[in-house]
Amino acid sequence: MARYRLRVTGVVQGVGFRWFTLRAARRLELAGWVRNDADGSVEVLVEGSEGAVDRFVEELRTGPEGASVSEVRRSAELPGEQLPSPFEIARRG
Repeated sequence: MARYRLRVTGVVQGVGFRWFTLRAARRLELAGWVRNDADGSVEVLVEGSEGAVDRFVEELRTGPEGASVSEVRRSAELPGEQLPSPFEIARRG
């Protein structure tokens, strides 16, 4: 299992990006959450097979219609608390 924290920047708030992320993650059977951050980015904590996470990241690079993704930064995350499954939308931290 792979676990990553993702930071998505660009025009990613107010365009349905969290719902797009939720649908993609559930389709790929990933655990975790997505939330908007105050700086205008979107944060994702995701866990699943390496292949499914790679496909997920590729989908996030495109995003929904109306989004303009500048970057998807991926950093490895150490196992910690159990992530929600199915994937969910979380409140801003």
